[in-house]
Amino acid sequence: MGVPLGVVGVVGVVAVAVRLAVGPGAGREATLMGDIAVVGIDCAFPGARGADAYWELLMRGGDVIGDLPDGRWDRVEFPDVSRGGFTEDLDAFDHAFFSVPPREAAAMDPHQRVLLPCAWRAVEDSGTAPSALAGTDTGVFVGVMGGEWGRLTLSDHRSVTPQLGAGSSAGMIANRVSYHLDLTGPSLAVDTACSSSLVAVHLAVNALLAGECSTALAAGVNLVLSPTLGLVYRQMGLAAPDGRCKPFSLAADGIGRGDGVGVVVLRRLEDALADGSRVYAVIRGSAVNQDGRSNGVTAPSRWSQQKVIEAAYRRAGVSPADVRFLEAHGTGTVLGDAIECAALGSVHGVPRDEPCALGSVKGNLGHTEGAAGIAGLIKTALALHHRLVPASRFADGENPRLRLAERGLRLLKSPLRLPRGETVAGVSSFGMGGTNAHVVLATAPRTVTARADDRGVPAVGVFTLTADSPEGLRRNLAAQAAALAAVPRTAAAALCRTSNRVKTGLPYRFAVAARDTRQLGEALRTAAGEEPTAGEAHRPRSAPVVAFLFTGQGSQFAGMTAELHRESPAYRRRLDEADAALAPYLGTSVRDLLLSGDERVHRTRYAQPALFAVGHALAGTLTDLGVRPAAVLGHSVGEFAAAVTAGALELPEAARLVTARGALMEELAPGGAMLAVRAGQDRIAGTLAACADAPGVTLAAVNGPEDVVLAGGAEELRRVGEALCREGIHTRFLEVSHAFHTAALQPALERFGDEAGAVRTARPGIAFASTRYGRMLREDEPLDADYWVGQAAEPVRFGAALSALVREAAPTHLVELGPRAQLLPLAGRSGLAPGVDFLHPSPGEGASGRELADLVAALYRAGLDPDWEALYGPGDRRAARPAPYVFSTESRFPQANRPAPAAAPLSAPVVAPAATASPDRVTDSVLAVVVEAVTEVGGYPPGEVVPEARFYEDLGFDSVMIMQLKDRIEAGLPALGEISVPRMLPALRSVASLAHYLNRLLLAETGVTAE
Repeated sequence: MGVPLGVVGVVGVVAVAVRLAVGPGAGREATLMGDIAVVGIDCAFPGARGADAYWELLMRGGDVIGDLPDGRWDRVEFPDVSRGGFTEDLDAFDHAFFSVPPREAAAMDPHQRVLLPCAWRAVEDSGTAPSALAGTDTGVFVGVMGGEWGRLTLSDHRSVTPQLGAGSSAGMIANRVSYHLDLTGPSLAVDTACSSSLVAVHLAVNALLAGECSTALAAGVNLVLSPTLGLVYRQMGLAAPDGRCKPFSLAADGIGRGDGVGVVVLRRLEDALADGSRVYAVIRGSAVNQDGRSNGVTAPSRWSQQKVIEAAYRRAGVSPADVRFLEAHGTGTVLGDAIECAALGSVHGVPRDEPCALGSVKGNLGHTEGAAGIAGLIKTALALHHRLVPASRFADGENPRLRLAERGLRLLKSPLRLPRGETVAGVSSFGMGGTNAHVVLATAPRTVTARADDRGVPAVGVFTLTADSPEGLRRNLAAQAAALAAVPRTAAAALCRTSNRVKTGLPYRFAVAARDTRQLGEALRTAAGEEPTAGEAHRPRSAPVVAFLFTGQGSQFAGMTAELHRESPAYRRRLDEADAALAPYLGTSVRDLLLSGDERVHRTRYAQPALFAVGHALAGTLTDLGVRPAAVLGHSVGEFAAAVTAGALELPEAARLVTARGALMEELAPGGAMLAVRAGQDRIAGTLAACADAPGVTLAAVNGPEDVVLAGGAEELRRVGEALCREGIHTRFLEVSHAFHTAALQPALERFGDEAGAVRTARPGIAFASTRYGRMLREDEPLDADYWVGQAAEPVRFGAALSALVREAAPTHLVELGPRAQLLPLAGRSGLAPGVDFLHPSPGEGASGRELADLVAALYRAGLDPDWEALYGPGDRRAARPAPYVFSTESRFPQANRPAPAAAPLSAPVVAPAATASPDRVTDSVLAVVVEAVTEVGGYPPGEVVPEARFYEDLGFDSVMIMQLKDRIEAGLPALGEISVPRMLPALRSVASLAHYLNRLLLAETGVTAE
């Protein structure tokens, strides 16, 4: 549950004041930083894709060092630098997901390709849909060192392309993320050698504190693309012969290189707590400095390392004695380990109860260079989150010359369990050129979450998932199902709510209602099969158009909507609202009447207010969920709830009217009845005329071409019903006490008119289908006293009103609001709403929160973006972790396959058509040229470019590619001459629209008139 922002702000101020006055840093200058929350994490290190796999690797003390994978460089030629921590599938990139054409993807630095999906997954892990950040001031800060891709690809000047130029720029590594996520905050790549990514974290933290951005992605990425830097390390005497870093070990003999990418999502702590975000850890302070002119530009400086740590502690407001463990730079070089331990000992070797734990993830991964700092920071954040510090690799072979014990330090031979309360940790990262960084982290503050409602059964949630393609949707459904199969069965509502916030924004949608994770997992596995299921929808082109139908009298039953009331907090709130409005006039609680199963609900005095309360509460529940009707229709007493929903009546006024209506009608003499007849007016006219002994039977409702309702005396109706049954016509008596919508109501309606005359009304704010008039209400027709009196006395023209609603409002979905489905079957039998989907949130006895959830899921699949929070109670509004997005690995861009040179001219120009040529034939030939040109410019496989493909959203074209496309089209259609780009731009909606535009130009050149 989120904490109110005002409360968080006060808590934050008090916390800073305490740290200034009485904390470990008391008496020092007031340079405290604000607290920054780590709210999202993703990473891909050798043998560990994702934060969970990374943590598992650390806890088991895994070692990922191995031989060089195929495709990077010749292991035989460079055997001494061909071992390290290498990532598999470096060439896989889901270019279609990020709308990057294959030609551009092949030209991109692989650092860009591996960072994009990692950034996406980190944002998801933060509890935010990446699409929700579009247009925000979110910043991107990426640590990366060197420029190997540019050196590898730009040396052959003859193969240079615009894509290769942009693809090899180090700055573009951050810019790609900002571009594809549409982020407008600071975006920069940082190169301070091995400290790059921790410096990026420092810059991101300060940007957040300065208000430059409200969210920041801090990242590091490193790929070992060539042996070059390994050869440099070897010549400097820094390379480990076995490719393995052994930090602080007696066996330490140098650096082993490693791949890696990691991203953390950062927010100001008060913002994260206010939004109810899960917080892995808190960054309390950070600092960056430089060695200056020391004993060599590549040699580390003990004194600068010491100063940067002390500065970070001052900014964090902590004392070195408070620091429980340190994630050191720890390269495993003799000189580097000695200098770092001396600096750490100078700072931490204060009197303390127990030594400060020391470790370095380089012992597991190797030195990930530009990503080294982020690898250490993620390890530390996870350790604080799990309250467990992994053991230090090589702790058994500690180098005694480092004098760790006397310096207040120790290597962990087994994991260290952290005590309750706050724990402080530090992360160091030092650059070869002398730029040093240190970050201070602490455990996340404890938050109080609301307890789940104890109502007997788990709440029903709606699990949502989106993807960029049908294949992507099934792939991710399978991944979610597999993740659920690996965990114990639990309630699903919190996970569903998180999916609503995170797994949205992509064109292909899935949604399914579920109570628990086992039930959800089964639904996901079914949906992941080859055949599309009801839960899967293709890309919705627009939002659904919904019309509400409000049920009338005769649909009530004892205990109606009781289960929904028990399970839906939104429905409880809305029913309470109706109950409070009705109570002054009804003299009792309609809510209690419903929930107790009281049979008095069949008495007209109570039935009409009860049905009004249910209709109003269901409508309010749906509008709270973001389901806002384009039109409403109410059957008989259902028109009162329809009028409130349309804004024509205020709730208290409607409550007064409907209560008076029911009470006055119940006071009439008993004996009336109503009979539903499954036949049209014309068919039963003869039977009615032949029943001379039933003169009081009249038509009370025309619900459709083959559905009418008769009303009159009970005995007379019985005789008519028997006669109709002899003709094979189905009939059914309704659960009513009087012959409504007949002249028998006249004595009550005169008094009811007096009540209605005192009620204020307004023009409906949305389209209103009148079942009195059998058409849409006109602007000059008020819902005044005359309307309500006539509405009660005259036949209900439901069929005609429904026909008008469908014709004029063009709904895609009809939603019936009442205790059971009565109007939807009528609509279905009438044939008046062809192609319209029917939905009901509470379709009868036993209906619960599942039917409401099913309805919202169906509308979501159809394109609605609900206000999901209304579906969940406070106890379900907590962060959960769906499985991260699984990207396609089918498209491969191996390093050995250099980007293709500029595309050759099209081989078969199209000859300008003769004046008598068919416009259709010309269109086909022009379309073929455009498809071939787009395929060549984008580097797409033959047959992949379809006419419907959109240039920007689907194909990823930019201004450079548009110019290249122009050149190829001019070569393929020489009759056009030079094409004006400004005039061509409006046609670049899709491949087909461009072909159509070019075809018109060709026809104009030849004098052929286009159709």
